[in-house]
Amino acid sequence: MENAISQVTSGWRRLSSLLVQGGRPEIVPTEGGFVNAPVSRGSTVLFPSLAAMKAQGQRSHEHELIYGAMGTPVQHELERVIAQIEGGSHSQVVSSGLAACTLPLLAFLNTGDHLLLPDSVYGPTRRFADTMLARLGIETTYYPPLADAGTLEGLMRERTRVVFAESPGSHTFEVQDVPMLSRVAHAHGAILMLDNTWGIGIFRPFLHGVDISIQALTKYPAGHSDVIAGAVTVDDETLWRTLRDSAIQIGQLAGADECWLTLRGLRSMAVRLERQAESALVVAHWLRGRPEVARVLHPAFDECPGHAFWLRDFEGASSLFGVELRSDISVAAMQDMIDALAMFGIGASWGGYESLVLPTTGGVRRSIPGGMPEGPSFRLHIGLENPDDLIADLEGGLEVLRASSAG
Repeated sequence: MENAISQVTSGWRRLSSLLVQGGRPEIVPTEGGFVNAPVSRGSTVLFPSLAAMKAQGQRSHEHELIYGAMGTPVQHELERVIAQIEGGSHSQVVSSGLAACTLPLLAFLNTGDHLLLPDSVYGPTRRFADTMLARLGIETTYYPPLADAGTLEGLMRERTRVVFAESPGSHTFEVQDVPMLSRVAHAHGAILMLDNTWGIGIFRPFLHGVDISIQALTKYPAGHSDVIAGAVTVDDETLWRTLRDSAIQIGQLAGADECWLTLRGLRSMAVRLERQAESALVVAHWLRGRPEVARVLHPAFDECPGHAFWLRDFEGASSLFGVELRSDISVAAMQDMIDALAMFGIGASWGGYESLVLPTTGGVRRSIPGGMPEGPSFRLHIGLENPDDLIADLEGGLEVLRASSAG
């Protein structure tokens, strides 16, 4: 167990110094200054002359103050830190995690283009492709998240412009072969986008061939369940100019207070995630041994689809995983169990300091046959509570499940 814990927490210590030092004032004024950068709220920016205004307006692809709707100083500081964490050159902070998924799709797809999405993709991203992109004349094909190179090659078309990945899937936890996806996409002139929210800090997207990395800053970076924000990061100047132009045209940004709160949350992200990843592994191991449980979908476990890719490509694990119950257990019994839990909030988000539970049965759509859990399933996010207390709470919930099943 000690080796397993080290395996899921190793990546966080690497980030600790960056998270503490990044995005803070580099030079302390002679008269002294605060540790944290101030919140800069504003819309109108005043310039000393028309020439100065024109010159600054030509710097729209830089993280510079031009107009409030193009980002404030605190947003630009956050963008620099997120780019460093992801290993990219530029990051655009946006209003939500979903906006971080939709902005690059709008930026890089045109009418008549073709998009490949994994069948395990985040539900709202699927809905956006099936509605908004379809109305714009962009066709989407769903591919098996664990497709091999041959299968993916067979789905590529002349107008395939984007291959999208989400690894692991946020409900069914398939870990994808991202380097293979990159090779196939690039061989056909397409770009690879990755929703890397689960893997922030522990999966280095640009080292594995990703072109655009997406983050829901709502989750681990902000970390306190009180912020909605997202980020899109690139490591290529040409991609950056297209992305930045699209963000300005659509009016995508995040509020100054959300950016400041996310910067504050980042300071403790490494220590939070190290603790939460360890606790999640402890709880997942306990669940793995329960007779009511068919599978624990934690990427560090070999029964999790794509575990070998996690072992090869990741530097740790996060605190979100899935649980599949035996197929003879009813959905109603699972719902009774969830309602009986006292320490797990019932909520759709994750990444905060608190533990959450969410049923995934009934909430997962698939376009390709197979890939669905055989028994009732739910998702756990493990927070900063004592894992022994969480296990005791789950034990009580499973007692209710057994009683409900027997009744």
